[in-house]
Amino acid sequence: MQDARRATPRTDHVLADARLVDAAQALGMGTVKRVVADALARCRAGEIAPAEVADVAYAALPRAATGMRRVINATGVIVHTNLGRAPLSRAAVDAIRIAAGATDVELDLESGRRSRRGKEALAALAAAVPAAGGVHVVNNGAAALTLVTCALAMGRNVIVARGEMVEIGDGFRIPELIESVGATLREVGTTNRVRLADYEAAIDDDTAYVLKVHPSNFIVSGFTSTVAVSELSRLPVPVVADIGSGLLVPHPRLPDEPSASAWLAAGADLVTASGDKLLGGPQCGLMLGDASLVERLRRHPFARSVRVDKLTLAALEATLVGPPPPVSVSLSVRFEDLRARADRIYDQLAGTGASVVDSRAAVGGGGAPGVELPSAAIALPESLTHPLRIGEPPVVGRVERGRLLLDLIAIDPSDDAVLVDAVRRVAARA
Repeated sequence: MQDARRATPRTDHVLADARLVDAAQALGMGTVKRVVADALARCRAGEIAPAEVADVAYAALPRAATGMRRVINATGVIVHTNLGRAPLSRAAVDAIRIAAGATDVELDLESGRRSRRGKEALAALAAAVPAAGGVHVVNNGAAALTLVTCALAMGRNVIVARGEMVEIGDGFRIPELIESVGATLREVGTTNRVRLADYEAAIDDDTAYVLKVHPSNFIVSGFTSTVAVSELSRLPVPVVADIGSGLLVPHPRLPDEPSASAWLAAGADLVTASGDKLLGGPQCGLMLGDASLVERLRRHPFARSVRVDKLTLAALEATLVGPPPPVSVSLSVRFEDLRARADRIYDQLAGTGASVVDSRAAVGGGGAPGVELPSAAIALPESLTHPLRIGEPPVVGRVERGRLLLDLIAIDPSDDAVLVDAVRRVAARA
């Protein structure tokens, strides 16, 4: 019997396989070499035949040069932070492809001179919020508030209501963020109630600005009171308002969620927001408000540290001027349409233990807490939760009362067939 080690093909012979040559162009030679080395080791161990090495290596290759995997969001949470928040529109994805190469991001092609970075995206943002005298974009929402504090409040005081000292995610807290760049936080009011007089009593010569934070990821109810932006605008210091969710204009299904347009119209000097939540765009921090104030922030040295990249600028512009992004579509979809989709999917899942149920979806992403949206879901045995989550593509639902619910509100209808195939595969194995 021939020694398997002697029959094992040489590495360079395996790498010469046409499929692996093409894969090296797409995935990198290092990735291809690793899977080939694993296949050769299995061959030496006698687990696979020498003629199978190239086939086994090719089958083990990843689909892309990234460890991230596309996921079907069946959780019923439209803006799911753990799943990357807002999915981008096709227009935004196409814009990123264009921006991936050499672009005119800081070049005026007519004159050949340097131009304002991302001027088209900034113009689109200004057009979306006419109440803003000036606009600027940084790399995320926390960076926007940090830049404001660096430019206006280093060594000075920032006044905020105790009930608005929020924790945003992964243990990060707005009070600590503000203090980390050299400002002093001055708390007013109590956890559940604050009055305009509390702010007035706290203002002195060291006050840089009053911070109004929308508690976008929790609700305090009962014996409560807050001070509206329109009242705060009468104070003798700037009012900086963080809306959290990134809603630019009022939405009929979210009547209690403040928008940038509304708070600017109410008198806020500056509004900060995230781009990858209710706006439905890429991760970025939006700064909108008084033109001279925005320009002061833009020219601050720290602004360079939180500068936004060209891919984000392209995706943001396409989100603002293109067709409605997936988040907007999900927020506006009718229950009747979701139920009809669920019935069609159910008809294709005979023998899987599936049923159609009414569901209650959530906005997510730190926006509109407590708001429930009518939706429809496919109910499956709970035992399919893990197999679906590790399948291809992964399908992530939610377990409720001993059943796995696959909510349709955040799933693009074009993925319904993909969802059906995924459920069929795991159900057949189960």
